Amino acid sequence: MSARPLLRMSDAANGILAAAGLVVVAALTATSFGAAARLALEGFLVGIWGFYVLQLTDTLMALGARDGRASVPEATIDLIAVIVPLVGFLFASTRDQSLYCGVWLLKPLRHSTFFRLLGRVVSRAAPNLIGVTSLFGIVLFGASLVAYLIERDIQPEKFGSIPQAMWWAVVTLSTTGYGDEIPQTLAGRVLAGLVMMSGIGIFALWAGILATGFFEEVRRQDFVRNWQLVAAVPLFEKLGSAAFVEIVRALRPRVVPAGAIICRKGEAGDQMFFIVEGRVSIATPLPTPIELGPGSFFGEMALITGEPRSATVSAATEVSLLTLYSEDFQMLSSSNPEIADVIRKTADERRGAAPRH
Repeated sequence: MSARPLLRMSDAANGILAAAGLVVVAALTATSFGAAARLALEGFLVGIWGFYVLQLTDTLMALGARDGRASVPEATIDLIAVIVPLVGFLFASTRDQSLYCGVWLLKPLRHSTFFRLLGRVVSRAAPNLIGVTSLFGIVLFGASLVAYLIERDIQPEKFGSIPQAMWWAVVTLSTTGYGDEIPQTLAGRVLAGLVMMSGIGIFALWAGILATGFFEEVRRQDFVRNWQLVAAVPLFEKLGSAAFVEIVRALRPRVVPAGAIICRKGEAGDQMFFIVEGRVSIATPLPTPIELGPGSFFGEMALITGEPRSATVSAATEVSLLTLYSEDFQMLSSSNPEIADVIRKTADERRGAAPRH
């Protein structure tokens, strides 16, 4: 294996290497290791750090060449992973030097798309999140104030001031209920129950806002991706904007590896397929199977007639498909008869040519 592909290891490999380093960091905080074992563990950390130095060099070279293999966030994480442990080694006490390697927690995030997605979700949901956070603050201060008034004379060591009562309000709102501060009066316990229920509602609102935001963002990304895939199929080029949106929502993308069976002879056919990229092979009685490439479609006869599939279709190469199910085809036929006519005409031609699929 050459050095450069090794340095550009996958996110999973980067995560495993970083996890191994963090396990060693945690182990070094134990006192049960002898001098030889501790030296070996520290040497392992130095080895990981040395690899990260090489990886940083490779990343900076790729960034300077502007060949698209590296990004500024990736280079920033690589730089932090090298500089912070070096600072710890030069300036921290011997006991704490290895702790600076904790920044390797960032290494698995070099190519992560999740945090970009999270950033977009939080940005779009910010007004609602701020509103719920304001509600949390209002309930927190209000509960602290009331608890202070009710419990200050009975438990002055725990509710003797609003800041002291605020700790009780925080743990009660979050429903963790440490139990180290418990109201003694009936009014205080009623207040605690109301605060707990308020906390459940507030956290449910936060979770609901974020869940809805994630759903909408993922659906938006899927729609854009499907739009690009559908636009690559010549059959849909003449569709109007409304019909195009409809077909984008109806078609489901699918990637099939080379050699995999897409549909088998004799199976019930409830879907047809449009080829976006790659080629498929249709088994026939002829010595040479029929191959279809990008822009073609297959599986329509079983979908239209309801008969079992009459040929086995496999992926000659890795193939990107768009799938149209029978119920969506019926809806498409009613709203876009010209597209349905083309599909039916192709089906009739193939039926006359046999074998069918």
